[in-house]
Amino acid sequence: MNILVTGANGQLGNEIQLTSKNSKDSYIFTDVCDGYCKLDITNIEDIRKAVAENSIECIINCAAWTNVDSAESAGEIVETLNAKAPENLAIAMKEVGGLLVHVSTDYVFGGDPYNVPCKEDQKGTPTGVYGLTKLHGEQNIQNSGAKYIIIRTSWLYSEFGRNFVKTMMNLTSTKSELKVVFDQCGTPTYAGDLASVIFDIVENRKYEGNDGIYHFSNEGVCSWYDFTIKIAELAGNTKCDIQPCHSDEFPSPVKRPSYSVLDKTKLKETFGIKIPYWTDSLKKCISNMLKA
Repeated sequence: MNILVTGANGQLGNEIQLTSKNSKDSYIFTDVCDGYCKLDITNIEDIRKAVAENSIECIINCAAWTNVDSAESAGEIVETLNAKAPENLAIAMKEVGGLLVHVSTDYVFGGDPYNVPCKEDQKGTPTGVYGLTKLHGEQNIQNSGAKYIIIRTSWLYSEFGRNFVKTMMNLTSTKSELKVVFDQCGTPTYAGDLASVIFDIVENRKYEGNDGIYHFSNEGVCSWYDFTIKIAELAGNTKCDIQPCHSDEFPSPVKRPSYSVLDKTKLKETFGIKIPYWTDSLKKCISNMLKA
């Protein structure tokens, strides 16, 4: 099977490149930056051309506008990238009978108060433009008639690109004290683990007869403060005095979900996947970074 990956230079895209090296399938990696096949996913004719020329049967969409704060003021481009582009990809796959694997986010939730893990069929209540446009993307895919697997994830980090783990490793190594939000809880997710799940579903054709929305994060729950404490410990940055604080101390243009833990029961039962605990995956990632 020929598989096209969008957003290949992002955290997840880079992890999929590593995971897919021994695949029986053929992967084509695209992005807007140099070093990759160029593909404008906002232009459906460009997508159709790439699909036809490469006999693509599956698209894994890792591309998105992911800057939560700047999404509030960036304008129509956020809806274009997060909602219209996934619709274009879905239509292109519908036309050839192919599969779209699309990555979404816990930010589709957050507007309603709750303290139990969010299920796939729970109503989306996004608190900002990023979450709203990602929800629109999900809806557009569902309405396209294409075969699809949508995987919502949360608090993604990896050895690649910019992310919370890298930022906190730097801050806890250079600052004597640090305040970190304690009143927002979720689950850190190692992009390498998410890439392995996507690879397993596609490589072993587990998607057959299993269209739908699924949740994936690592196991466990923590606050951003707890996350930072563990990052500092694993990185050896124990001299920094890390203090918990309320999110109001860090004004933001968008209200972030106070509890965005994802229920992963459906994914585990459908695909037979075992999920690592978040601290174990964090240890693996930081170990890789320290060795680099």
